[in-house]
Amino acid sequence: MAKTQLNVRVDETTAETARQRALQRGLSMNRYIEELVREDAGEAGRTFVEAAADFMKQYESVFTEEFGEERTRR
Repeated sequence: MAKTQLNVRVDETTAETARQRALQRGLSMNRYIEELVREDAGEAGRTFVEAAADFMKQYESVFTEEFGEERTRR
């Protein structure tokens, strides 16, 4: 995915807080801000649900074998 540069102005306290939070998480400032925006937009939740649905499709036969047809169709 192509990247676009954004320039924002924040007060020094906010900038320092962002730097510290990124550092604590082992992320670059860019990645930290990107993740905040994605979380705010709900993308992280959608990604999780899509991954869970893919997992269930991939292992549906295993669940059916273990728990039976009736329990896996709920």
